[in-house]
Amino acid sequence: MEEYENIIDLKEFNNKRVLIKEIFEEPLVDVELAGWLYDSRDLGKIKFLILKDISGQVQVTGVKGKVSDDVLKIMDKISRESVIYVKGKVINSKQAPGGKEVIPEQIEILANAEELPIDVTDFSKTELPKRLDYRFLDLHRKKIQAIFKIQSTIMQAYREFMIKEGAIEAVFPSIISSSSEGGTDLFEVKYFNKKAFLSQSCQLYKQMVACSMEKVFTIFTVWRAEKHNTVRHLNEARQLDYEQAFADEFVVMDVLSRAVQYIVKKVLELNKKELEILEVKLKVPDVKYLTFAEVKKIMEKEGVHCEEDDLGTDAEKKLGELFPDTIVFVHDWPLSGKPFYIMPKGNGLSRGFDAIYQGMEISSGGQRIHIPELLEERLKANNLDPKNFKSYIDSFRYGAPPHAGWGIGLERLTMLILGIKNIREVIMFPRDRDRLTP
Repeated sequence: MEEYENIIDLKEFNNKRVLIKEIFEEPLVDVELAGWLYDSRDLGKIKFLILKDISGQVQVTGVKGKVSDDVLKIMDKISRESVIYVKGKVINSKQAPGGKEVIPEQIEILANAEELPIDVTDFSKTELPKRLDYRFLDLHRKKIQAIFKIQSTIMQAYREFMIKEGAIEAVFPSIISSSSEGGTDLFEVKYFNKKAFLSQSCQLYKQMVACSMEKVFTIFTVWRAEKHNTVRHLNEARQLDYEQAFADEFVVMDVLSRAVQYIVKKVLELNKKELEILEVKLKVPDVKYLTFAEVKKIMEKEGVHCEEDDLGTDAEKKLGELFPDTIVFVHDWPLSGKPFYIMPKGNGLSRGFDAIYQGMEISSGGQRIHIPELLEERLKANNLDPKNFKSYIDSFRYGAPPHAGWGIGLERLTMLILGIKNIREVIMFPRDRDRLTP
């Protein structure tokens, strides 16, 4: 095979490259661009290309007699989504989208695109499963890019908020020796000559860190082996996790509400264009606190069934209808409906809570048990062997303060902020019970 040679000097090009959006923001004349061919038209003596990069689109216009024949020949043979380099002059044009166009002096095809297996236009009617089969192509679409630009803002805003709160960012292990939360739905992995599992939560580790460093946060990948197949669940997801020492459930509920409000404000500030593309009318959420018992009474009046220790999907949807654009904290949760590490409150209640936003749970949290003897008691009550949690329990024997925390599903928060109906739309490469590729 012949050694590959770059058609253009990439180092030199990167020093000169202009992003398309800059053409419409600055008084530029001579430009060098690179991107993908979004569309083309041939009107005989005039040829049009619509070039796109991550920042926008611009029309490239070749007029016979004003542009070289070599350039016109190349314009003839460029297939859709091929990667091209364009050197030319920017001129004002009332007919061109945005009022400016580029007259090409040189065009090079950097990577030719074969026939596309899916429609990647902004009006694509390709069904989601097939789009996910070709997700690398689906990411060429403006709407899909808008989703992930917003998700990037969500993650960065979360980090900004937590740093302002005085929290440290930590990294936790993804391979564990036993269940983090007491369930059996774990992905087993071979770890040398031992049995291990992919972590379904960083819960136990963030508690250990909070008990020495007071405030800790992370963006953590979790794996859940449940065989569900819904529009709101994944088998691999990301969580925005937080834990704080010297805090009860109400302290961290306040932190959670301010974190989500900060995130939404940042999206409104930084992603106006993306929100327009997705046709999303976003509002900074209000906050409301209700006990589990109060929610059950509301649901009885609304004719919606609740379990004794869980709300259920219908009750969450109804809360979203009754309190739109509001984070509803449901606290004083029945102890039987919460994990073993949630602090009991007495009378069969716990210091656990759920946060419901836009009709769906975005977070579950509460005050944790920091007393070793009580923790052992609660493990046994949940049919778990304290021996499997020895290092976790022992971490509270040497001066562990009261502490509390929560986790927010990144994909679920993205889905609800943008009003998207299927969570697979808001993860670049979904992992569910049927999908391991791409």
